Amino acid sequence: MPERTHAPAPPATGKLSPGELERLIVPHLGAARPEVVVGPGIGRDAAIVKIGAGRVMAITTDPLSLVPALGPELSAVLSCGALASDAWTSGIPPAYAALSFHLPPSLDEAMLESYAAAMGKEWSRLGVAVVGGHTGRYEGCDLTIVGAGTLIGVGDQGRTVGPSFVEPGDRVIVTKGCAIEATAIAARLFPKRLSQKLDDGGLERARALMAEVSVVEDCTALLRVGVRDRGVSCLHDATEGGVLGGLVELARACGHDLRVEQSKIPLSEEARAACEVFEIDPYWTLSEGTLLATVRPDRLVESLGALGEMGIAAAVVGEVIRGHGKVWLTAPDGRVRAIAEPEPDPYWPAYRRAVSEGWS
Repeated sequence: MPERTHAPAPPATGKLSPGELERLIVPHLGAARPEVVVGPGIGRDAAIVKIGAGRVMAITTDPLSLVPALGPELSAVLSCGALASDAWTSGIPPAYAALSFHLPPSLDEAMLESYAAAMGKEWSRLGVAVVGGHTGRYEGCDLTIVGAGTLIGVGDQGRTVGPSFVEPGDRVIVTKGCAIEATAIAARLFPKRLSQKLDDGGLERARALMAEVSVVEDCTALLRVGVRDRGVSCLHDATEGGVLGGLVELARACGHDLRVEQSKIPLSEEARAACEVFEIDPYWTLSEGTLLATVRPDRLVESLGALGEMGIAAAVVGEVIRGHGKVWLTAPDGRVRAIAEPEPDPYWPAYRRAVSEGWS
């Protein structure tokens, strides 16, 4: 009998792995231009381009989502927040947006108007002007990804932060905790299932996390302390891949190692419960709203104080040490392991399973 062959497994959804990026994308980045100070790379949330006289542009791009179960208004706010969060991690506030909407033909005018109106209101709140873009309905497009947006900010080059400024001895701060966005979405979409693990108060706290799915306030608080040798050296938004994935990205980007104690990474009871329901690891899953920051040790107290004044919970989870881009993670039982590659985010297959099984 002929030997059976098996079709290869489809690629995982979500962000490409570092290996895929290095193999498929990085070799094809166009012309090399001298004014590009920071280009694309793992752990880099925004590009930095010189524009003269000590000024730079900070540029970031992300998908725009419209999740029917969350509704157009909340989806718009989350999309704006994700873009703004990445932009603010550069140290330069965003000012201009270019948006491209690729809409399914079935999307009706009422939903589109609600989405656009909520997005416009949020851009106004963030101080961002939409200066260009494209909008159309096309066969083959579908929810939940309905396009992409680019944010641009202009500021002094000396105000930027990023992986190149990280030094051994810097302390590592994590704000808010793990699985912020995964928990907030679970509480909004699957409250009955989550009620198996949480009482009414816990469910309400989990739902309230939706207001924390942004790191704009976290960034502004730390940037007021100072940048580089005067305060924060790097800011990174923990999104897909969660807190541990973000820490690995940060280590790879700065070229140093991070020594991290897992027991010090905040994990709320609400996040623990949501991830138990989803059967996913809270340390490796969707955590938009969690900021990873490295700060100079002599500015640590001021940095924590600045976050506290804004009502933002934060914890010191480790420090930067000499190395080549790994995270040395100490587990609660004392075992230490080296992590050099981020793990795939388990959220997307868990979310698909919950929807297909009709969770409520």
